[in-house]
Amino acid sequence: MAPRRRHNDPQVNLNLNVRGMAPSATVAINERCEELRKQHRRIFKLGLGQSPFPVPEVVVEKLRTNAFQKDYLPVKGLPELRRAVAEYHRRSQGLQFTWDNVLVGPGSKELMFLLQLVYYGDLVIPTPSWVSYAPQARMIGRQVQWVQTRPEDDWHLTPDQLEALCRRDPSRPRIVVLNYPGNPTGSTYSVNRLKEIARVARDYGVILLSDEIYGELHHRGQHVSIARFYPEGTIVSGGLSKWCGAGGWRLGVFSLPPSLGWLRDAMAAAASETYTSTSAPIQYAAVRAFEGGLAIERYLWHSRRVLGALGRWCAARLGRAGVTVARPQGAFYLFADFSEHRKAFRKRGIATSDEMCAALLDETGVAILPGREFGRPPEELTARLAYVDFDGARALAAAERQTDDTSVDEVFLQEYAGGVVEAIETMVRWVEPAAG
Repeated sequence: MAPRRRHNDPQVNLNLNVRGMAPSATVAINERCEELRKQHRRIFKLGLGQSPFPVPEVVVEKLRTNAFQKDYLPVKGLPELRRAVAEYHRRSQGLQFTWDNVLVGPGSKELMFLLQLVYYGDLVIPTPSWVSYAPQARMIGRQVQWVQTRPEDDWHLTPDQLEALCRRDPSRPRIVVLNYPGNPTGSTYSVNRLKEIARVARDYGVILLSDEIYGELHHRGQHVSIARFYPEGTIVSGGLSKWCGAGGWRLGVFSLPPSLGWLRDAMAAAASETYTSTSAPIQYAAVRAFEGGLAIERYLWHSRRVLGALGRWCAARLGRAGVTVARPQGAFYLFADFSEHRKAFRKRGIATSDEMCAALLDETGVAILPGREFGRPPEELTARLAYVDFDGARALAAAERQTDDTSVDEVFLQEYAGGVVEAIETMVRWVEPAAG
């Protein structure tokens, strides 16, 4: 007879919703790459989606001058920052969020967790999706409803899919996640598609969590928020990590409509019992980031030029090797489908996206993430790559010396984003034997 476990046995006390969970796939691949580099292997880090660009100097300077700030700030955030965020939404999207409906947290990831914690309802996730939405829901014990999107729809949720889901149980409380420009696809929604989704959401009283963390990295600077068309039911999520290159600063913001003030207050109450408040110096510096201005706009314009040109080149090069890639429109991701090479891969012992990515890393040093991590079926030979393994400061400085869009060509990319170019060429050489 097996010995009886004591009550302080960690295997007994561990929350069943957390037991067996692995670390975030994006964090894990980054740590794995660092381990391999310490073994003196040539590794191409296309796994972690971290901005390659430095934080704008005007924002860094604001952090320097506020390093002395040491007091706890209000749990909902520094009032000056909340006003700057509300004004940013008005200026960039014409949205009428009031400052008292803006919440500041230590990263949008934490705010998303708190939202699910205080809202009793299902989480609807179109796949492929960012890796942390579903694990957060499982940790809390919420029901996840997956919506399998299609490549012919650019991997986007369609109004018909949302309508069909809601019609099955019209009164069921739901939060529907939209992330665009998207991680892992790099694609975005058309205005007409946003309007139709907004119509369905309004008909069924659905709450939309519009994750627009990559909004400012729309490659043409033409991001449109769905909150324009469904302001009363949309929460807009953003922060500094992607467009401002400040992932490690850990600052996120939620902007909620007045009709969801009860959610705002519940989230703030939970925050007061967990992280208390967000780093004071970072909040003061973030005011400058959200204020915008010429320096910020120039930074964004050149960032978009580099990312847009690099994304288009990567997609085209992989496409010529028989890899289907969604058209990149924003952020710094590609979602690649290797299904054309399935038969040849099978001869190499590769039948799943996990096996494909593991073999690629082992044989070439190129690190990408399998589609399974983003909610896709394991047998689907899809993967996400983040084209960020280059010196962003150097590329940005070079782009600023140019005078027009056409200057960010293949020669430029080879010179200033050579690591990514080499990684893609390495992937192509690895795939092409399969094509033969």
